[in-house]
Amino acid sequence: MYTAHPDRYAEMPYRRTGRSGLKLPALSLGLWHNFGPDRPVETQRAILRRAFDLGVTHFDLANNYGPPPGSAESALGDALRADFAAYRDELVISTKAGYLMWPGPYGEWGSRKYLLSSLDQSLSRMGLEYVDIFYSHRPDPDTPLEETMGALHTAVQQGKALYVGVSNYSAEQTREAARILAELGTPLVIHQPRYSMLDRRPETGGLLEALDELQVGSIAYSPLEQGLLTGRYLNGIPEDSRAASDSPFLNSDAVTEELVGKLRTLHEIAGSRGQSLAQMALAWVLRQGRVTSALVGASSPRQLEDSVAAVGNLDFDADELARIDKIVKG
Repeated sequence: MYTAHPDRYAEMPYRRTGRSGLKLPALSLGLWHNFGPDRPVETQRAILRRAFDLGVTHFDLANNYGPPPGSAESALGDALRADFAAYRDELVISTKAGYLMWPGPYGEWGSRKYLLSSLDQSLSRMGLEYVDIFYSHRPDPDTPLEETMGALHTAVQQGKALYVGVSNYSAEQTREAARILAELGTPLVIHQPRYSMLDRRPETGGLLEALDELQVGSIAYSPLEQGLLTGRYLNGIPEDSRAASDSPFLNSDAVTEELVGKLRTLHEIAGSRGQSLAQMALAWVLRQGRVTSALVGASSPRQLEDSVAAVGNLDFDADELARIDKIVKG
């Protein structure tokens, strides 16, 4: 039987999410592509146990994570029953709904019918009475935002979610979502954008500024830019990498000689900080406290340990930040 490490809260920093009472670990574990039937169950369980032992108390999911869709939630449900039943109140578990889950007009997007049905299915797969955070995974261009936000409010009123968030919403959409939710009495607590050293859209599009003004927390996904910032591509494209496969998330055309040159220079800066490139990339996202948490995936406990080590140095001086910007922005 699993017993959590007694010093699990000793090293991990926890950050308040916006103006809520919810605190998240600086690094959270995303159960995106490493928690499905194609991965050994014991490896999945070992990653979850090691994460919790290191103070990673937040497990982030969505209804469509796997593959196949739903399998990550089912895998977590099995792990919760086997290892974490005694620790549920120490865990923050989040899920989302927005992408395709079942056929027909009610199987995706942001209608009240889809969101609340999906949440019920997610809770069933995980064996939970509630999730800590329930997100609208993407804005629906055809459903009124009032309906989508109203469904999130209902989830809280029903006791099936403690907090609500949005993901992939623009700055303008986020402001409107926050306004609607405030009128309903259920605050918008968190936004999950894609953000990394190589993807600055939350900065250039005004999202981070909007979140600051609204006092809404944020959790960055793809902070390692689909593996580009892990150091695997310093010598080109490895045969077993995502870019070498038929992955829709990263293709070989993106790994240009110019990009590899930038990655090598960033790697040198990381080395001068006593960090790997991946650790520096995570620290960069978390710099200055603007981002509440960064989401990392893991295919092994060792990989997770390497990511968590990033919290040992989250500070950058002005020269380091200027050099990184010059490299990335060219």
